[in-house]
Amino acid sequence: MDLHQLLLERHSIRRYTDQPIDAGDVKTILEAGLLAPSSKSARSWQFVVVEDHDMMLKLQACKPTYAASLATAPLAVVVTTSPGKSAAYVEDAAVAASFMQLQAAALGIGSCWTQVRGRFTADDMDSEEYVRELLNIPDDMCVVCIIAFGYSAETRRPVDPSKLLWEKVHLGTWRDEFEPEQ
Repeated sequence: MDLHQLLLERHSIRRYTDQPIDAGDVKTILEAGLLAPSSKSARSWQFVVVEDHDMMLKLQACKPTYAASLATAPLAVVVTTSPGKSAAYVEDAAVAASFMQLQAAALGIGSCWTQVRGRFTADDMDSEEYVRELLNIPDDMCVVCIIAFGYSAETRRPVDPSKLLWEKVHLGTWRDEFEPEQ
């Protein structure tokens, strides 16, 4: 499958089967994150791999909503980054997380991004601090997201390319959608 077809077919998957992910596939997913480009090659990111179901349930509590995919996923990767290593630390981590998600999709493995940075638990605790405490992550590391991985227990249709929002693309200069071309 070429990259364009992969992009059309990839969706966030929130429900997974109980099939474990092969260790070789886990390594390939992590390699994709390690291969991601970063500002000035700073490689400010670090990853925490979680496969323990009890820990996944605890991680799910990092947000009151939109973290449910962690409950059934056989694997999660917590993406952290060092603000001291790069001015683009958040972007570096986001690119690495996206590379891992694309690699997983190429392997037939679903994934879902759970935003942690800037979020709060149901008890109004900072989600980053909550995850840091659970996983013993150093205080100087920013927790950007948790990516859940697993084999899909849901069926999703590919994106219809005719429904892409081309009105969000501006050529040469910004133009409002109703502004006539001059």
